[in-house]
Amino acid sequence: MNYIETFGNISSAVVLISLSVKSMFYLRVINLVGASMFAYYGYLIGSFPTASLNFGIAILDAFYLIKMYKEKNTLVVE
Repeated sequence: MNYIETFGNISSAVVLISLSVKSMFYLRVINLVGASMFAYYGYLIGSFPTASLNFGIAILDAFYLIKMYKEKNTLVVE
């Protein structure tokens, strides 16, 4: 297994971990990191669908984190 495949596997694990957390705030933060990593992985392997989908997910996560920040009562971490 080369470094790019290892990076892709780690990226997948981060996304999987994000889906297992209870708090929506942590889900968005961890998923933002994982989707960004996976978008970069898609770029590295030359897969436009993988890169663009995960880039879109990262943008949505960032959007909702900003929205949560503006509605400060949502940021209560459980």
